[in-house]
Order: sequence, then C-alpha cells, then structure tokens
Amino acid sequence: MTVEGGGGRDAATTPIIPGFSPDPSVCRVGADYYLANSSFEYAPGIPIWHSRDLRTWTQLGNALDRESQFPAGASDPSRGIYAPTLRYRDGTFYLVTTNVDAPGEQIVVTATDPAGPWSDPIVLAGLGGIDPDLAWDDDGTCVLTYCGLDPALRPHGGDLPVIAQARVDLARGEVRERPRVVWGGTGLAHPEGPHLFQRDGWWYLLIAEGGTERGHAVSVARSRAIDGPFEAAPANPILSRRSTSSPVQNTGHADLVERPDGTWAMVYLGVRPRGFSPAFHVNGRETFLARVEWVDGWPVVHVDDLLPAPADTAFIDDFTGPLHPRWVSPGAPLSAFVERAAGGGLLLRRTDAATGAPAALSARTRDLRWRYEARVDASAGAVALRVRLDERHWYEARLDAGALTFAARIGPLSVSDDVGRVDGEAVTLVVEAVDATAEGPDDLRFGVIGADGERWLAQKDGRYLSTEVAGGFTGRTLGLHALGAEPARILSARYSPVAG
Repeated sequence: MTVEGGGGRDAATTPIIPGFSPDPSVCRVGADYYLANSSFEYAPGIPIWHSRDLRTWTQLGNALDRESQFPAGASDPSRGIYAPTLRYRDGTFYLVTTNVDAPGEQIVVTATDPAGPWSDPIVLAGLGGIDPDLAWDDDGTCVLTYCGLDPALRPHGGDLPVIAQARVDLARGEVRERPRVVWGGTGLAHPEGPHLFQRDGWWYLLIAEGGTERGHAVSVARSRAIDGPFEAAPANPILSRRSTSSPVQNTGHADLVERPDGTWAMVYLGVRPRGFSPAFHVNGRETFLARVEWVDGWPVVHVDDLLPAPADTAFIDDFTGPLHPRWVSPGAPLSAFVERAAGGGLLLRRTDAATGAPAALSARTRDLRWRYEARVDASAGAVALRVRLDERHWYEARLDAGALTFAARIGPLSVSDDVGRVDGEAVTLVVEAVDATAEGPDDLRFGVIGADGERWLAQKDGRYLSTEVAGGFTGRTLGLHALGAEPARILSARYSPVAG
C-alpha cells in the first residue's frame, strides 16, 4: 500500500529530478548516491546523477557518449536506449541497458568513476527483451533479470511479457544458460522493469506493472533464492496513483536503495498532467522519491517526506567551457555538428539523421512554466529554436537574415507563416510556457528580442506537444538547429523556471 502525508512541498508532488528523467535506477557507495535514467533516441545517452541526500542531484555526465556505445541518429523517437540499471560492486560501476534497435541483446558498460569514461559495451546476446537488471548471488555469480519479450518464454500462449532471468559471465560476455521465467507478475498488464536486491536472507524482486500510463504500479515478490520461486506480496501493488485525483500520475518503475543508517528509500517515475480530460503531460516521466518502511518483511511506501526546495533547474550558458552534460541531440552526435566559434559561442552545422530528425543542440524542459532564450548571431546562417516532443510534433521560430518565420508540425499537418523581421547583429529568440488560454496544459509563446526590444510572434496550444497527443515515452526538449548550408552561431542560452 501507499501512505500519503499532508501539505507542504512533499515528495508526492515534487520531482527530485524534473523533466524527462524516466526509469530511475539508483545505487549507493558509502555516503554517495548515483542514479541513471533512460534517454531513448537522444545522444549522449543515459544521464548519470550524484547526490549526498537523495533530494538534491547534480548531473555528472552521460554514460553513452560515443558511437561505439550508441549509434546516435539511428533511432526513431521513443526507441534507442531503454531502462538502465546502475549497480556498484568491488570498485566498479556496472550499467546494463537495452538498445531496442539491436534486438535480442542486452549491453553492459562499466566505469571506476561514474562521471566516466564508461567502457565499450559488453554485449549479451540471445536475451530478447528490455529493462535488464544485474545482481550477484552469494557465490559471486552474476544474474541478469529482464522483461522477456521472446514468445518462447510463453509456451502456453498469451501476449503479456514475463520476468525472465539468466546467469551471465561479464568477463567473457556470455550468457551461461537458457533464460527462464521467474515471475509473471500479479496479473496486471506489462510486467517489466525488474530489480533484484537482498535483505535479511530474502531476495526481493521489484517490478513495474499496469503499463506506463495511468494504470502504472509497483509490485514486489520475494524468495529465499535468487532464481525463485517468488511469492507475491499480499498488499500488491505497493505503489500506484491509478484512479486517484493526485496531481502526479503514472507512478511506477521503481528502484530501492538502503541509506547508511539502515533505512530505505525508493525512486520512481511519475508525470504531472495538466488541463482538461484526459489531462496532458509534457515534460515526460520524471523522477520522484519516497520513504520505505519494512513491515512484516515487506516494503511499505510512504510519500510524506518534505523536500527542502524544488530542484534548481535554471541555467545560463555562454559556451566558454566544456559543453555541459545537459546538452543532447536527437539527430546525431554533438561532435558531428557542434564546434567552437572563433569569436565565442558555438557553430551549428546542418546535419540530418537517417530518421529525418535534424541534429539539434537540445536541453530538456524541466518545469511546468518556464522561459528559454537563445542569443544568436543574426549575420550567420539561418537558425531555428524548436520545442520538440518528437519529429511529428514540434513548434519552432526561425531566423534567416533578419526574416522571422513560425513553423509547426502536428502529425501529418504542417504550417509555416512569415511573422515579420528583426534588426540587430545579435538577436534573442524566446519561447515561454505560459498559462493555457484553452483547456490544454499550457500555451507556448514564441518571441524575439532585437534592436527595437521584445515582441511576441506566435502563441500556440501546448497540448499538441504532449504525450497524450503524440504518444511515446519522452518529454519536450528545446533544440537549436541550423537550417541551411551556412553554419548558425549561438552566442548564449538561458533557461529559468517561472512561478505558476
């Protein structure tokens, strides 16, 4: 069961890592916590975070930062890199994940420093599925548990995935046995996202169920042996917001961690939908925190902890130092189209991926209301500021030799309108998420700041850049990309939350 508390800025409604940070996996080394998230088609992939208190997190880097680990630009929206598991053993960090565009494989990368560099992948073939987990039995045997999608694992039919497992040899990159089913879940849809951990002589198997939409939930089972048989908890699911009026929904896909004082905590994903039914979430699935109490040998989830403050999401970047790990791209590795400009800032070259996505210097939106400004060289090549959910759902403002255009694509429909001109050698393109004028989650308002001051160009309903409209597993990103043969020049970028 889930126990909720009273008012305040509580963990039930405040993400600890806001904005497109799904499928969290956490581990502790001494007094330090480390966390990894899914990244799907974006590169570099799998953000790695650090905290000393589980509440305040700093991004250290991205684990998959080169082509030998993840071929950037080859994956369609909401494909690519799925749910990772991050673990630590004997001085080494292990990160296991799935690239769904390499079916039948699970990949493992390792590092002695979670900030990187991370190794080239160890490829474990013949394990068709997603959401892998690593655990080590008492004799040191490594076990990979995952959401099995191979029909051979379901000899009696049915279309639900199962939780499967196999012993693996990471040193040799080998699967040591035929995978076996260890649990089918409680009967809810889509059992997935398994994590195994040990406590008081029991192996606990934590899974997500119900699908990653409004029915999402966390369930748990236990066994005396790492390979089962597993007994389901009597109070499953132990976490869900389904059929409630909570402002945070779709809660699930959790991982557990023990604090140094012996208490336990859970990280899990959730979304913050807004607007009229069915309500729309736009920042993707975010990472939340809960306290865990053990009662009669089973975890009970409490979401009544108070958080000291929301995450600090604001940034100003003039691109004078190394590129911050917040910057990613859906269409190509950053190194393929970003370079330092001689006079300061960055040059962006037009590069389109095989999937059709333009390579864009992109950052995740992380708040319900926010403002983003990109100061660009108006005398350089044409440039666009795009708010993207995927390649079929985006709005953008374009600047080409002083001419301004607003363009949009919603599914099969696209529009492009001339919206005036702007003077000045340096021009600032602006976009804000503001209160909705209709029944959506917000409006997106595009503007420009030039020699004659600030003015607004277009304001559009934000629901069309939501998961409920577009589908998929990601959230909005703010991308800057070149439009023509001449490189665009970006002088600085600024993002700030706005009180709503």
